[in-house]
Amino acid sequence: EVQLQASGGGLVQTGGSLRLSCATSGFAFDDYAIGWFRQAPGKEREEVACIASSDAKTYYPASAKGRFTISRDDAKNTAWLQMNNLKPEDTAVYYCAATDSSTSLYTPRTYQYWGQGTQVTVSS
Repeated sequence: EVQLQASGGGLVQTGGSLRLSCATSGFAFDDYAIGWFRQAPGKEREEVACIASSDAKTYYPASAKGRFTISRDDAKNTAWLQMNNLKPEDTAVYYCAATDSSTSLYTPRTYQYWGQGTQVTVSS
């Protein structure tokens, strides 16, 4: 059974930091790219970071670049999202996801497996 368990969310003040974890099992983690997505109420799901499987190359949209860092440890089947200098607009449910594709990594439908989400709330 494939499982992705996202954790580490919480309530922080503007400018604070959180580190999200994505613990996985049931698939060949080192063959999969990992993405972190978020979805705020009334908004579409958007990607905030992804990391490739082959070379661990990372990708960030403009909203996350310089503040968020994605990493992975294939030996632990786990990925992380370090979020610094958080802003109220970062408030959302954050999801980790996995795909065996090497293209279209910004697109949610590319990802085959999804975790349950963890709530991040940034107060002003």
